[in-house]
Amino acid sequence: MFIFDKAPFKSCHASTVVEVEPGRLMAAWFGGSDEGAKDVQIWASTFDGKKWTAPAVAGSEPGQPCWNPVLFKTAKGTLYLWYKAGPSPMTWTGFVRTSADGGATWSDAEMMPAGMWGPVRAKPIQLADGTILAGTSVESHRRNWVPYVDRSADDGKTWYRSNPFPVPGKFKQIQPTLFAAKDGRVIALMRSDGPRKVCRAESTDGGRTFSPAEETALPNPSSGIDVVKTRAGDVFLIYNPTPIARTPISLARSTDDGATWTKVVDLEAEAGEFSYPAMIESAAGTLEITYTWRRTHIFHRSIDPGKYR
Repeated sequence: MFIFDKAPFKSCHASTVVEVEPGRLMAAWFGGSDEGAKDVQIWASTFDGKKWTAPAVAGSEPGQPCWNPVLFKTAKGTLYLWYKAGPSPMTWTGFVRTSADGGATWSDAEMMPAGMWGPVRAKPIQLADGTILAGTSVESHRRNWVPYVDRSADDGKTWYRSNPFPVPGKFKQIQPTLFAAKDGRVIALMRSDGPRKVCRAESTDGGRTFSPAEETALPNPSSGIDVVKTRAGDVFLIYNPTPIARTPISLARSTDDGATWTKVVDLEAEAGEFSYPAMIESAAGTLEITYTWRRTHIFHRSIDPGKYR
């Protein structure tokens, strides 16, 4: 379903989704006249299991476009909203807001330390010891795209950055999405513009350091991806399975912690852009998915992963 039918913005992109309490979702995205325009703000809506509320502004920086919101609720109950503002990814400033009541009220927006944005696009993960890991990346004007992971041991208050881990000699990987393997490794999957395939790196020390990234067999048109490790042990990836276009948008499943993948369904296969997905596993065990629908809407799907086991 569309999160909204009509909205006070022409264009929207880069959604994020979180379950703020069992059965209640919140989504956010950026919207305005066009990506990068000065009127672009962060908008949010909540879902009670039946309908979404009207979009409301959740983040704004006057005179500067906003980008890539990320919602995440920690094990201690803190709800985070991170977003970026600035003319381009090369000049971003990171902002963060927190909520202690499931998004009913929010703290004032605070600037993050220079060069720190929180998760750059995909949601963080939280390890069993409480460590929060957030995929991030740096984009330079020379297309030197480099992925990192930021690590927090104090519920998201302070962050420490991993080593960079691009594919050696091919520095065009960004926006890591993360999951924890059965043996404790942390796996990072990234979009890539060179090669145009999903790339993968691993950490064996809780996200402090990562191996150099390697190409996988999964095509990628330099577009966002997201991954979820379910409580049943399967790993699901949402992505555009082509090197040239942001359609179709599809779901793939892995039973070996991402070593191999099987595409299980196309969620959209028509002409147009269907991209920048966000995906979580709900308390009920469903996959809750949002994605850009032709830059005019944000689409929400709820999927039973057991259907594809």
